[in-house]
Amino acid sequence: MPRVKRGSNRRQRRKKILARAKGYYLSKHNCYRVAREAVDRSLLFAYRDRRQKKRQFRRLWIVRVGAAAREHGLSYSRFMHGLSKAGVTLDRRVLADIAVREPEAFGRLAETAKSALAS
Repeated sequence: MPRVKRGSNRRQRRKKILARAKGYYLSKHNCYRVAREAVDRSLLFAYRDRRQKKRQFRRLWIVRVGAAAREHGLSYSRFMHGLSKAGVTLDRRVLADIAVREPEAFGRLAETAKSALAS
């Protein structure tokens, strides 16, 4: 088998890993083997948490909409069902924003949901 010296490729690959490990504590930012483990682990967390962020925001929006709906005498599920019956197609993010920033507008939405449930 022929000998492979790798030339500048090895240095470039290692510099890329060490650049990603910039700011890590102790030997994680300057020792290649330890830095590679830390960078691999951080990339796994980043990949996982990009997906978890979507779930966590949806949970937050549901909590906010549910709390605002309870102030108007509706549970979250009854409120959402009433809105869908009334033909209101606002998503949870927009509803949560309305609940926080414009409570009177949310009150009108709650009345719309109640009237749709009554009919």
